[in-house]
Amino acid sequence: MAVSRASECMDAVSRLDALAPEAARAALLRCCGSSRWVDAMIAARPFAREDGLRAAAARAFEGLERADWLEAFAHHPRIGDRAALEARFASTRSWSTAEQGRVADAGPDVLDALAAANRAYEERFGYVFIVCATGKSPEEMLALARARLDNDPASELVIAANEQRRITELRLAKLLEGGLA
Repeated sequence: MAVSRASECMDAVSRLDALAPEAARAALLRCCGSSRWVDAMIAARPFAREDGLRAAAARAFEGLERADWLEAFAHHPRIGDRAALEARFASTRSWSTAEQGRVADAGPDVLDALAAANRAYEERFGYVFIVCATGKSPEEMLALARARLDNDPASELVIAANEQRRITELRLAKLLEGGLA
């Protein structure tokens, strides 16, 4: 089974390597909304193997600055904001919906509290609350949002950037698992 998975990933990486630059750009933007990160990834092709793709992603992240991170963050809907998913984030809607899947089960009180925490976070830091939501309950995300409000802006940017990296790693895996089809 592992050989089959490795073979499938190699095929997907080969397809990504073979894409025209604009098609590759569109595919990679689904993983991370930073145009500088995507440019670095396009320049790093061919990746040849999954580990080459992941190493290139890590190197591309190393060169990002605050403006690049903010651009990436702007490509995410607010946690629990279904309307934003539908209206503005069509290219990543299915991934974001799955990542935030447990929010759908939240009661109105938790959704209202998440909305308030999102607003407070954006007022404090100037960008959307970024968290790798996969596997987290709405209550866990709410607690994280509230706890991170106490961070200073420089520390919070580092935390949010690390969350963005985790999201991107998961989305690269999704891309290889069928996002190029």
